[in-house]
Amino acid sequence: MSKTVTSIVLAAAMALVPPALAQDLARPNPVLREIIEGMPRGEKQEVHVMTAHFLPGQSTVFHTHRFPVTVYIMEGNFTLELEGRPTIVVRAGQSFVEPPHVKMTGHNRSATEPLRLVVFYVGDPGTPFLDPAH
Repeated sequence: MSKTVTSIVLAAAMALVPPALAQDLARPNPVLREIIEGMPRGEKQEVHVMTAHFLPGQSTVFHTHRFPVTVYIMEGNFTLELEGRPTIVVRAGQSFVEPPHVKMTGHNRSATEPLRLVVFYVGDPGTPFLDPAH
């Protein structure tokens, strides 16, 4: 079923729910919708959902990813330095897709506040999450 048909079916189903019941239903809150390139194309993919906690001043290694990585910031600000691109700051409640094959490093630039984030990664089975870059 296409995304458009699925959306229409969901909207029609919600219209049939009595207003009193509709108030009790949990609804998703869209954070990010983006068309991307570079996803795995094999018959099977492996999904990784990870959390990370950065103390004030901590950083990642300089690295690349083989496939796009989506991060959602739960607390703090995540500063991403991507080679050849402007620095990006992703704040709590925001999400960002890190492109594949781009050298990068991430930082918690705060001197006092922690950074907590969730990482969503889909790759070919057995593919490492990151490759250290030099």
